[in-house]
Amino acid sequence: MIEDYFFKDGAFAVDGMGLSDILKRHNTPFYLYSRNMMRVKFEKLRQMLPSFDIFYSFKANPNLTICKTMLGLGAGADVSSLGELKAALRAGFEPLNKMSGSEMRKIIEDAGLKCTSSHFNLGELRDSLDNRIEWAQQLGMKQMILSSFWLPRDTATVDDYRKSANELNAIAEKTKAAGLQMGFHNHHMEFQKRGDELIYDALLDQLDPDLVKMQFQVAVVNIGYNAADYFRKYPGRFISAHLADWSKEKDAQVPIGQGDIDWKDFFEAAKIGGVKNVFVEMSPDKFEESAKFLLSL
Repeated sequence: MIEDYFFKDGAFAVDGMGLSDILKRHNTPFYLYSRNMMRVKFEKLRQMLPSFDIFYSFKANPNLTICKTMLGLGAGADVSSLGELKAALRAGFEPLNKMSGSEMRKIIEDAGLKCTSSHFNLGELRDSLDNRIEWAQQLGMKQMILSSFWLPRDTATVDDYRKSANELNAIAEKTKAAGLQMGFHNHHMEFQKRGDELIYDALLDQLDPDLVKMQFQVAVVNIGYNAADYFRKYPGRFISAHLADWSKEKDAQVPIGQGDIDWKDFFEAAKIGGVKNVFVEMSPDKFEESAKFLLSL
């Protein structure tokens, strides 16, 4: 009963402490939380979902005491920004990067999944390449994908991108020797022009076709670039693609199969491009309809 947690001797209280005592200890205004109520709710959730791991979203409330309480109850941490990650570390949560590839592989495979590919940032490839290769091998990966060079969006020159591409070529020599295919993932920024030169075309020219394959971000269709055109123009240069669909009429992302992309043509062209695997990259509310469409092809 809620009265058991918020009343004592007929007066308002939280976790056995009366409101008058609370006001003597703390200046107003303040937020007041019940550790006992959090525990009760968490245990109830765990009983309802016995086969699932439960994660606390730091986006909901990054209060350090609350986060430490959730850690003590056995929750994991769900973070989506650097600030939230730092808060999770302050609260005592262990980051996933302390987990070995073998440990993470067991979690993934126990869920009926496999990890063929993963994104890496340039800093970790530059500074800890041997460790990242070992981790990828432990996970059973076949591909390592650089998420981006993350050069200054509006000021980086084509020469800056070419220099970064040369650095990635050198890194890819080592990943290839370890049996791992290096790839590069684009964002919209690589589809900017410097004068008459498209940055993405310059990267395709500079990156070694054998050492570095491309992972195409299909979402750039909303700025006029079609994945199928690139697959046909550059046969064998691609390894994978992130799928998304776009409706000009709605001026919005829509479930795959409900937008402007010709998916039959996409997959025909993907064979020419060399694509081996695809990943749906859309908001969760669009997954179900997207999956149904893809399975129907």
